[in-house]
Amino acid sequence: MNEDAVHKLTPADPETHSADILSENIEYLKALFPEAVAEGRIDFDVLRQLLGGEAEDRPEKFGLNWHGKRLARQIALTPSTGTLRPCPEESVDWDTTQNLMIEGDNLEVLKILQKSYAGKVKLIYIDPPYNTGNDFVYHDDFRDNIKNYLELTRQVDGTGRQLSTNTEASGRFHTDWLNMMYPRLKLARNLLRDEGAIFVSVDDGEVDSLKKMGCEVFGEENFVGILTVLVNPRGRHLDRYIAKTHDYLVVFAKNAESRSSLVGMPKPEAMLNEYDKEDGRGKFREMGLRNRNQAFNPVTRPNLFFPIYVDPASGDVSVVQSERFSVKVEPITPDGVETCWTWGREKVTSENGLLFARRTDDGSWRVFRKDYLERDDGELASTLAKSVWLDKEFNNDYGRKSVKELLGGPIMDFPKSPFLIERIVQIGSSSGDIVMDFFAGSGTTGQAVMTQNAGGTGSRRYVLVQLPELLDPDNTDQKVAADFCDEIGRPRNIAEVTKERLRRAAAKVQSENPMFTGDTGFRVFKLDSTNIEAWDPDRENLEQTLESAVEHLRGDRGEQDILFELLLKLGLDLCVPIETREVTGKEVHSIGGGALIVCLAPAIGREDVEPLARGLVEWHKELAPAGETTCVFRDSAFVDDVAKTNLAEILKQGGLAKVESL
Repeated sequence: MNEDAVHKLTPADPETHSADILSENIEYLKALFPEAVAEGRIDFDVLRQLLGGEAEDRPEKFGLNWHGKRLARQIALTPSTGTLRPCPEESVDWDTTQNLMIEGDNLEVLKILQKSYAGKVKLIYIDPPYNTGNDFVYHDDFRDNIKNYLELTRQVDGTGRQLSTNTEASGRFHTDWLNMMYPRLKLARNLLRDEGAIFVSVDDGEVDSLKKMGCEVFGEENFVGILTVLVNPRGRHLDRYIAKTHDYLVVFAKNAESRSSLVGMPKPEAMLNEYDKEDGRGKFREMGLRNRNQAFNPVTRPNLFFPIYVDPASGDVSVVQSERFSVKVEPITPDGVETCWTWGREKVTSENGLLFARRTDDGSWRVFRKDYLERDDGELASTLAKSVWLDKEFNNDYGRKSVKELLGGPIMDFPKSPFLIERIVQIGSSSGDIVMDFFAGSGTTGQAVMTQNAGGTGSRRYVLVQLPELLDPDNTDQKVAADFCDEIGRPRNIAEVTKERLRRAAAKVQSENPMFTGDTGFRVFKLDSTNIEAWDPDRENLEQTLESAVEHLRGDRGEQDILFELLLKLGLDLCVPIETREVTGKEVHSIGGGALIVCLAPAIGREDVEPLARGLVEWHKELAPAGETTCVFRDSAFVDDVAKTNLAEILKQGGLAKVESL
């Protein structure tokens, strides 16, 4: 046994970076098409041959192109070396909450969250900056966006530059907006569950570009629709020709074939009255199985035109004719027009218990299906959302009113109505789902999630991300928000407004729903550079450089900072349970019920090795985790390599074979 048994994590180690999406994509290609790999690289000529007619190599083809698109795609694939630092003192109910409020550049945060949250988010709603010529462009730096972010928010010395103004005269009006949005949508797609969906608020300035870009990122087959929302009934009177009254919500599914991306709308009272029949399962209404729209017929939908056979004694139906199922019924109108069924053969067979037939007054047979009021999970059945939303509560006035009510003044420009976001949360998520907003603004989405949960519809979690954009009290548009930050004694930036609104919205939800015992807290994390020092040798003083490199964890970071970076690098949830206990005088953390055991004690001598290892093995047996456990130690803590090797050997004998050091 030697020291190699303990894997030492360094800044060059892939596990110290966010998910490397590019490398993963290449590995997928290698697995699918090994013939297309030559000397470790992809041979695209061979790949085109393997794909045959499915490969597109024409010089001219349909699509959306703009200057900088290649770099935007590359930025989305570049891993982040940053981390998220925990801030319990700025959080609410840190120990119990499952909600997250992350302060940072959303591009870097989305990269950092890839390992822990890929395929876990049910609903994403974003209200990105509209392309109106105002400040909005994020300075995405391909080489080092963490350094760029820290300079932008004046956390380190730098230019202190502000967000750029994007005017139509610049010649890059649409380009800059597309370059900002493209990598963020690419990363957002990775976070969505297979049955997840994303809603994007936009006006008519970029709705066309957004749809085309979304079709490329998500696939045309996953375009759900564009919802029109009445946000200003009076119209904008400064418009030149037409006073605009609406905005749009562009909706894409991760996989539209899953058919569960959108939960649907609660049924109105008038529709509930239609459920006038009842059986052992509950109330239901009868719905004819024949499609009433004659545009759907054997020519346009041949797979939906087939005979169904009826048992005349019981009314049961089947797609197979037999002595029992002897009466043939086809989807034909009383006057002889051939239409089709609303269900195909497979669904008629799999959902057969919902179907029955009945003889009508003219002696013919009709096939019906039972539409139950309640789903199998006990929730009321829903109806499809309509494409035009005219509810007065969705107006921007309700957004301004909500912010003023909570924060005491017009702190934010054009905040979305919480009722609008509640509707989106309602139709796009269910109990236990994760809802994300990475342009969080004043935190409307967080308030909407809490309100929906308090209304008795589950325990959704939210993940909000907001850039701590600086507020200038000398700027007329920012003065009210800057003064508000001064009043609450917080730094002048938008993320502080977000956090304060979440605190006050939580109090409001609790006061209005005194019986609600759900989650109204949130954990605050802040984007920062990694806790692991990069190797940066001083060639004029190599001896000193080597000595300082022995401890490559940053000295200005605490144990909790390192702990949560480990969670991110190893793909664990930021709200995973953490249990801490003392083992032979050293603080040890069990994360995720024993999936990860961490001891960051600053010193482990030879005399500490055996009692510490035995204590960890005993605790591990007590925890009995389902999968493999990773043990992590501070590399500089070991007095020598012998101590490190002995510890690893004892742990291995006790069933803890995966040991790493930082």
